[in-house]
Amino acid sequence: MVFRRQEVLYMTKKKLWQKVAAMAVLGTAFVLGGHAMAAEAASQPAAANATKQVAEQKGAEKLHLTKEWDKTFPESKEVNHRKVTFHNRYGIELAADLYEPKNAKKGSLAAIAVSGPFGAVKEQASGLYAQELAKRGFLTIAFDPSFTGESGGAGGVRNVASPDINTEDFSAAVDFLSTESDVNPDRIGILGICGFGGMALNAAAIDTRIKATVTSTMYDMSRVIANGYFDYEKDAGTLAKERMANRKALNAQRTEDYRTGTYKRAGGVVDPLPADAPWFVKDYYAYYKTKRGYHPRSVNSNEGWNATSALSFMNMPLLTYAGEIESPVLVIHGEKAHSRYFSEGAFKKLKGANKELMIIPGANHTDLYDNMEKIPFDKITAFFQKYLK
Repeated sequence: MVFRRQEVLYMTKKKLWQKVAAMAVLGTAFVLGGHAMAAEAASQPAAANATKQVAEQKGAEKLHLTKEWDKTFPESKEVNHRKVTFHNRYGIELAADLYEPKNAKKGSLAAIAVSGPFGAVKEQASGLYAQELAKRGFLTIAFDPSFTGESGGAGGVRNVASPDINTEDFSAAVDFLSTESDVNPDRIGILGICGFGGMALNAAAIDTRIKATVTSTMYDMSRVIANGYFDYEKDAGTLAKERMANRKALNAQRTEDYRTGTYKRAGGVVDPLPADAPWFVKDYYAYYKTKRGYHPRSVNSNEGWNATSALSFMNMPLLTYAGEIESPVLVIHGEKAHSRYFSEGAFKKLKGANKELMIIPGANHTDLYDNMEKIPFDKITAFFQKYLK
């Protein structure tokens, strides 16, 4: 484990670094940037009616799920695989791939919900993680977040992200796993990759059913959208001025979207790739835009998020209560990743002896998407085996 701050990597073209970084995964517009109450039902009829409403809400959205294997990684014969769906509290139906160890003992399995990277789909990195962990004895699901991939949304809206809804997506996955007959509901963990690492920590801070959390190559999406990349190089006045300019631009776009009845897309990974692009933008391109990781349903592989998705992240910090997470957390990041400072910043907020930071020597950001030699699956497995028991 390494606890030192990431060394600042200098570039000869610093302005290009910051400008092109905006087009890497988040899209230009993205980086332009009480008390818990447990009430019993008043009556059985009321409870029955509520159940009926949920059932009607759940059935209102029909998802179209592919039947063929269309992942960016090979199918393993060591696990059983099937498509499943479940809904979140907002009535959005989510699509997931479920991976289950063959010959597993029913009713006692530890389970893990996986999602990310931010702008990816379950056929990419999250599915690879889920399948590998199923081979190691866990029942896993890799799910598409709301409004993306094969998951649903409201009124046909697509390609929009939300710090609240995407955190809820993790808890909805826990809802589903908690009611699966093969799963022990006291043995459920979550794993978030890239921007969904931050969502996973946010979910762990509110959802006490989550017994252990792993983040891999984490982004704090609220921080990067509010402040831009490498905010530690800027003073508070500069950050505030940039945020105001971004607010004005994004709200002007919001008005235009409403006027036209369409949503302007922010742009996915920059394509064609400039010859002098920063190295980490080249890493993103090598994953999202090539046979290695391209997927037709991936936001990052195509036209990116709706530009105005950035708005809610700009004033809703994800990790406000990270210091109150009592359950175990393992934070993993690559030594050479441009994003390493997000994991190190988040780790400083965590408290307790059951929190670990693991830095992978020589690994960059996207190495932890699919590089089986660098993703520390042995450590992840041991961590979940220790705390999901």
